[in-house]
Amino acid sequence: MAKSATKTEWKSRAVTRLIEAGSMTECLHCGERVKFKARERHMQVICNVYVKGSWDRVEHFHAPCYEEAGAPYGDPGEWVNTRSPGAKAKT
Repeated sequence: MAKSATKTEWKSRAVTRLIEAGSMTECLHCGERVKFKARERHMQVICNVYVKGSWDRVEHFHAPCYEEAGAPYGDPGEWVNTRSPGAKAKT
């Protein structure tokens, strides 16, 4: 018997990530640049926004601005370091 394909319902979501060198985005909440600083490890919230189940855009926020904006795409979850082997969630 063949299995029927299940259509995934894509929903907007947010994740927290380190701001990386060369970042050229603006915070949707405050309008200022989400800027990398060499000696500081600031975080940003990146949101994949879906409209009617289809991907529409990416929105960027400074982490504190995302909270001030009322977390429009839900809890951004924990940051996971994807650059080192055996990375664990940051607590």
